[in-house]
Amino acid sequence: MTKRNGGRGIRVLLAAASTVRRAGLEALIKKAPQLRLSASLQGSLAVAQYASQLQPDILLLDLDNEGRSLNSPTSPAVPRIPTGFPAVALIDEPSADWTAHALRSGVKAILPRDSGMEEILAAIHAAHAGLVLLDPDVIQDLVSRVPAPAAPREAGFDELTSREIEVLRMLADGSGNREIASRLGISDHTVKFHISSILDKLGAATRTEAVTMGIRMGIILL
Repeated sequence: MTKRNGGRGIRVLLAAASTVRRAGLEALIKKAPQLRLSASLQGSLAVAQYASQLQPDILLLDLDNEGRSLNSPTSPAVPRIPTGFPAVALIDEPSADWTAHALRSGVKAILPRDSGMEEILAAIHAAHAGLVLLDPDVIQDLVSRVPAPAAPREAGFDELTSREIEVLRMLADGSGNREIASRLGISDHTVKFHISSILDKLGAATRTEAVTMGIRMGIILL
């Protein structure tokens, strides 16, 4: 990431609705030797304006109760963040929708508001490095919303027709196409069609592989 401040520390634009929280976060930033307080805002409504003017490296947003009550991903609880300004958001119990919207809006780190100084500093450094850092509970909530992948379906006895099973068993006996056609009273072309269908249903590349799979699945008894 390009340093806007010439490498003189990470410049942080702070926004907090609570006066007490704002004072505490100001003290944290001023105490950290690698951070510089660019500005401290009461609330997050003017974040975009001040970010454009001051060009900070990181936005630190303490969203208070306005974020916790969010039910819609379009809620203004996630302030407008200009492109290129990574943000660290402190919020209690964000919903999966809120988290997804925040990440799309430029938030790089999401932590609970009761996070300790070390956690907040780590999040600021991670976001400044272009990384995404999420609290474990936030990650779990996101994961729980992702549908589990369907288990791969293994081909089995019920996928083959009775005629295809007959053909497969004859292949296991070493019978050729003409012999199979003669024994079943069908044409060579039909035998080839059945074999092609067997290979496709079992996902086999060769007749030998199809026979091996048939033995493993109990279709062919030795």
